[in-house]
Amino acid sequence: MKDFSSEADARIIIDDLLKQAGWDPSDKSQVMTEVPIHIGTFEQKDPPLPYGETPSVETADGDEIPTGRADYVLLDQRGRSLALIEAKRSAIQPYAAKQQALPYAKKIGAPFIFLSNGELIYFWDYGNDDAHMVNSFFSRRDLERLVEMRAIRKALATVEIPEHYLRQGETRIVRPYQCEAMKALDQTVELGKRRFLMELPTGTGKTDLVSLYLKRLIKAGRAERILFLVDRDQLAKQALEALQDILTEHGSYWLRPGMARQEQQITVCLLQTMIGRYTEFTSGYFDAVIADECHRSIYGAWQTALTHFDALHIGLTATPAAFIERNTFQFYQCRDGQPDFAFPILQAFKDGFLVPYKFATGITVVLAEGAEVAGESYDPAEFERKWTNEDTNKKMMAEFDRLAWQTYKALAPGQKIGPGKTIVFAITKHHAARLASYLNELHPECQGCYAEVITSDVSNADDLIRKFKREEYPQVAVSVGMLDTGFDCREVFHLVMCRRVRSPILYQQMRGRGTRTAPHIQKEKFVIYDFFGNHDYFNDSDTDIFTGTGSGHASDGERKLTRPPGDLVELGLQDEWLHAVTYVEVGPEGERVDKRDYVTNWEKTIRTATTDDAILQKVRNGEELTANEEKALADRLNNPRYFFNEDNLRRAYRQPGGSLIDFIRHALGSFKIKSREEELTENFQAWLVTKSVTPQQAQYLSLLKNRGIAKGKIELEDLFNPPLSILNAAGLGVELFGEKGLRAIIDDMNASVFPKAS
Repeated sequence: MKDFSSEADARIIIDDLLKQAGWDPSDKSQVMTEVPIHIGTFEQKDPPLPYGETPSVETADGDEIPTGRADYVLLDQRGRSLALIEAKRSAIQPYAAKQQALPYAKKIGAPFIFLSNGELIYFWDYGNDDAHMVNSFFSRRDLERLVEMRAIRKALATVEIPEHYLRQGETRIVRPYQCEAMKALDQTVELGKRRFLMELPTGTGKTDLVSLYLKRLIKAGRAERILFLVDRDQLAKQALEALQDILTEHGSYWLRPGMARQEQQITVCLLQTMIGRYTEFTSGYFDAVIADECHRSIYGAWQTALTHFDALHIGLTATPAAFIERNTFQFYQCRDGQPDFAFPILQAFKDGFLVPYKFATGITVVLAEGAEVAGESYDPAEFERKWTNEDTNKKMMAEFDRLAWQTYKALAPGQKIGPGKTIVFAITKHHAARLASYLNELHPECQGCYAEVITSDVSNADDLIRKFKREEYPQVAVSVGMLDTGFDCREVFHLVMCRRVRSPILYQQMRGRGTRTAPHIQKEKFVIYDFFGNHDYFNDSDTDIFTGTGSGHASDGERKLTRPPGDLVELGLQDEWLHAVTYVEVGPEGERVDKRDYVTNWEKTIRTATTDDAILQKVRNGEELTANEEKALADRLNNPRYFFNEDNLRRAYRQPGGSLIDFIRHALGSFKIKSREEELTENFQAWLVTKSVTPQQAQYLSLLKNRGIAKGKIELEDLFNPPLSILNAAGLGVELFGEKGLRAIIDDMNASVFPKAS
């Protein structure tokens, strides 16, 4: 960490940071420096001047009295003071300069204060909140927007919660728990708490609820610009549909990797995209940030896309509290490891807001009791070969199909076409192809349309998903990972588990694909066909529902314990196969291609194709693409010859956050894939921003971070061994944090920065 020893050095950095936020420090209509301010007999209790009024800094005879100075004053477009910046040298903790800056800001009528030493930046809306650390200075528009919203702000209690709303062409009733959640959010916002964690089971309308709440925030003058973060394409589409249905008067769009940023009110974006683009936005650009399935985003590099924004953060999750990471609760400032609002799944079943389930009985269990694979990083293709073959695959599909046709009318009397919408969860792409083929063989009258494989390698996956949701056929969707989480189809009432699941989070997410109500087909119950005995592993039954919190039954009186929650984060991208497996499965048949060969072929193909491809040439030249251009490029690359797509490329490069545009730029030599060290350093910076630490503490933690990068984790013993012992790391750590505090900060750093090792 560079030591900027003087205030002048810090100002060089501050000037650069202001430029990054859109300010021109040399333009006196934007930024004034060394502004003299006469304090006189001013006291801290004196009220600030109204915004825009000019203070008197002269004596009675007109002479200026420069008894004080503001390092920087940021001006609005009309030349009025917006914010004051107090600059300090790096050795000084900027927060300590609060009381020095406050009388200056009040005297000139600037509503905001920034405190900075060139490395740390604090933002202080002193009329409403305490100073807190931010990643960047705010732009002029950010600050003007805050002033404008303050002028129209009103109490949330004055904004009526609607009884009904329109969604997908139908009128929906706002449910009691949705009203309660909005009232709980109101209280949080009014009390000044900036982060809120909401736990609602899959199928209870989290996206609708948060869209309705965003409408309230906008009406109350509490938010204008909103970011909605998700981690899957399907979730982005569903969020955009809900936002455009419910917030019809407010512009929204999906920010994709190669697209130009649009100045619309609501931005929907994948976490994977925002990780690479968050520096395009100032910390004050958004007023509210929604993180869907947030237990995944507060994890290593993913949290960077959240901590950058100084906003009201609302986290949504379907994962029960027992399995949410500790640092998720810390980020959302939750006490005692509990969300700010939770609606238990058992209550949702009891109140009829979710459809109950039962397990198909008498079916063949492919994986016999006790037949475990050593460890968790098993090779899925080897697992498929060991535990399934043509005979068992055919038997599973025949048993499911027979039972489904027998029961579908009883499950949903209004369902006209048999056997009803079904999701089959397969082990691998090859496995999915075999299962779909066997189902289609059972129904030749459907001419191959009875069951469809939906994976990332299917060129028309989006069209197939739309057909599955809205048309009679396919009746069955067979997938690997793509439909496990974040997939919303109310008409599903058969779930077929043809793979092993050992994550309680993933198990509940998969089960949740069937819980949504569908009154139009009179859906009364759904059935889980569990050919791998997963529900026995979790002691789940229709009479004793597994909730991940220790409930459930077991024949021997003991619940089988899964791995500790800290190891159970499943993004579908950053899973146990990303680093452990040496091949990529490509194509509908799941052909295995060595990751190195896949990358070599990709890079050679892109370099060759760029000569004649106009869109690739735009990417090479750093030009932004339209949504149509990006889609056309993705479709062209995901062809039956190569199957180049984001999912396969992420696995091949072992980069869970990479986008298609990133991988193209890397192949063309204009973008460097982050090294493991760079990833961990970015994780560390994102984590550090959430901590209130002094420069000395930050410098010390950087030393520990370097040791963690070298070893993969930090252990207390490391402080007593070279090279850290040479620097007296143990003694210095105790001096800076205290003995208990040092242990706690090391545990926290391991959990947040080096999660694979914790």
